[in-house]
Amino acid sequence: MRTLSLIVPCYNEEQSITIFYDAVAKVFDSINKTSDRYQPEYLFVNDGSSDKTLSILKDLQKQHPETVHYLSFSRNFGKESALACGLDASTGDLVAVMDVDLQDPPELLPKMIDLIENDGYDCVGTIQKERRGQGRIRAFLSTKFYNVIDAVSQVRIEPNARDYRLMTREMVNTITSLPEYNRFSKGIFAWVGYKTTYLKYESQPRAAGTSHWSFMQLVNYAIDGIIDFSDAPLKIATWVGGISCVLAVIAFIFVIVRALTIGGAVAGWPSLVAIILFLGGIQLFSLGILGEYIGKIYLETKHRPKYIVQEKK
Repeated sequence: MRTLSLIVPCYNEEQSITIFYDAVAKVFDSINKTSDRYQPEYLFVNDGSSDKTLSILKDLQKQHPETVHYLSFSRNFGKESALACGLDASTGDLVAVMDVDLQDPPELLPKMIDLIENDGYDCVGTIQKERRGQGRIRAFLSTKFYNVIDAVSQVRIEPNARDYRLMTREMVNTITSLPEYNRFSKGIFAWVGYKTTYLKYESQPRAAGTSHWSFMQLVNYAIDGIIDFSDAPLKIATWVGGISCVLAVIAFIFVIVRALTIGGAVAGWPSLVAIILFLGGIQLFSLGILGEYIGKIYLETKHRPKYIVQEKK
């Protein structure tokens, strides 16, 4: 029997864990209905939860010691670190990444397995057809984020793609070999290549609880994704700075010619202050972009671990 590892990041998900396990267990019963094809390996990664998530995981592991395992961080390191930890710890022939809130329907797993086994795919990803349950502004900005990152990045990231996917061991080994500290999983999955297809599905409501992603966290996540997979912001800053310099030279020549031909300087302190503030703003904007990249380099050179596992079973 082959093994299918399920990587499940958890952050304050005490209400969803048992529901998730029961739902996925039913899917594996259907997968193995005619013959024992896949043994599940549940890898729950507790990302520094402050509720009863860890105690529930411990109880679940005691009930199913052969298939359920957990890794608990010393603090909250973020979902990207939890995904990296799960991938590092997985041992399955196939590896799936899923959210514990069941917005990723486990009923797709049999189809995903068939596509890998019969059609030769290395990865089967998923795409939400619609973003139900999100505000219009958040859904609009999410769509625009994918448009922007596709325009500036060298790899294509499917719009509305989820982290939910099934991968072969070969692809997972390639991903875990990447040493970078700053990780944007959707970009990494696309960057490594391999033969990939996508399944579309209707968005599902959360099984329990509420989302822990705030609007600003999503904005920062989008900025990290763009910076991690493109140097376009640096090029934009360079072009903006160059154009500003050219305009400043033209304005300087205009002032000199006007003074020589008409006489006297053009009065207008407000316009002068506005120009100074405009150029100063461009400089600070450019320095901010440069600072983001330097900050990423600074974190990479520290060589700190992406996560710290305090307890595991």
